Amino acid sequence: MPKKLNVLDWIALVLVIVGGLNWALVGFFSFDLVAYLLGSLTLLSRIVYILVGLSAIYLAAITPSLQKKN
Repeated sequence: MPKKLNVLDWIALVLVIVGGLNWALVGFFSFDLVAYLLGSLTLLSRIVYILVGLSAIYLAAITPSLQKKN
């Protein structure tokens, strides 16, 4: 049986989605939503970028445990 997502898993998932959408905006429109909302490289925006990166690492690490086992 695959692992169910806990609160940390959901938070990481949301942060990675937000980060992915932000990168899509940067790529398509040269618009960084995080920098627009929080300022360019302010402490708060850097924290958001760090949390998105850590979330990606966390999700990459737990992905094997989310696979359905036969």
